[in-house]
Amino acid sequence: MPIKVNDQLSAIENLRKEGIVTITKHRAATQDIRPLKILILNLMPLKKPTELQLLRLLGNSPIQIEIDFCRTVTHEATHTDTSYLDSAYLDFDDIKGRRYDGFIVTGAPVECYEFEDVDYWKEYTAYLEWAKTHVFSVLYYCWSAQAGLYYHYGIKKFLLKKKLFGIYQYGLTTKYHPLLRGFDDRYFIPQSRHTDIDHAAVEANPELTVLSRSAYHGVNIVTAENIRRIFVLGHFEYDRRTLEQEYIRDKAKGMDPDLPKYYYPGNDPSEPPVFKWCSYAHLFYTNWINLVYQETPYDLDQLEPLK
Repeated sequence: MPIKVNDQLSAIENLRKEGIVTITKHRAATQDIRPLKILILNLMPLKKPTELQLLRLLGNSPIQIEIDFCRTVTHEATHTDTSYLDSAYLDFDDIKGRRYDGFIVTGAPVECYEFEDVDYWKEYTAYLEWAKTHVFSVLYYCWSAQAGLYYHYGIKKFLLKKKLFGIYQYGLTTKYHPLLRGFDDRYFIPQSRHTDIDHAAVEANPELTVLSRSAYHGVNIVTAENIRRIFVLGHFEYDRRTLEQEYIRDKAKGMDPDLPKYYYPGNDPSEPPVFKWCSYAHLFYTNWINLVYQETPYDLDQLEPLK
């Protein structure tokens, strides 16, 4: 939530430079307040764990939030009961006339396919087109971050020689950006992917702003249209044991996976993983909610369209 301060206070300018959200007494007196409306397009096969992960992070806020989950119907779910999805999830036809303050688009285990070969690509891009006029801020992560960068800006992806799998460190490249307020100069985030993007093309695109990068693994958080499009290539939302569950799953399939890097103390899987990205995950989502709360119009019919 923002802090309300005297309009003449000398600290206001420096606070704003540092990304601290403030409002004047005049604005506070005239500010309309309503719940934020957030839509989540859940593309993960195991939908219930993803719901829990995201709701934990979104629920850590004093702001009242109304959350809807939606799905693609052109892909038949095999890991979640259809009757559950019919009762708990919306389809595109249900939401196409609605407007939301925020839209979260999850990853999906389809990264080794060309984007256009994904069976729900047409439906997926219908959501992205709809969001241009019906959503204030869209948060893409993992595969959807790659897909969003490709769809909106033509950034291509490629297969890695080896899966990027573990907890990786990234540094901040934009000082005092409000989306990363409270972050240390470096932070940790889980990665679990077989593909990467053309980092040079991201850096060269004047419409994109890189907020963090690693010397070894390139960019990780990118924004466009200020905060109206946000792309996160990793998984802040992962629980302590999510990478371990993926490792066990892949091992059971005979895939001979490597242990997730920088995850187990001493690289010993008998030791519990260190949950060193937890605070950054909560900070990131709290900052996003706060920014959306400050910037989105009270009347969502007044949304400015995105390109």
